[in-house]
Amino acid sequence: MKSVVVVGAQWGDEGKGKVVDYLSGSFDYIARVAGGHNAGHTVIIGKDRYVLQLIPCGILRPKGHAVIGTGVVVDPGALVAEIET
Repeated sequence: MKSVVVVGAQWGDEGKGKVVDYLSGSFDYIARVAGGHNAGHTVIIGKDRYVLQLIPCGILRPKGHAVIGTGVVVDPGALVAEIET
């Protein structure tokens, strides 16, 4: 089973989400392992724009399964609102 880990060298907007989104089409499972709903990224697929804060971007791919790891600080209200969006 092949795996790729994207690790940032600093906290904040450094483009990790774009890299993960680009790679996610090649994997069945995409996991977010740290952070909270104050972080996030915007994914644009065609003309559709998605703002994700807790859910890993792999969920937007046809075969993608998103995993929220134990290191993610989950605000239940924020998670429900993001799922509904």
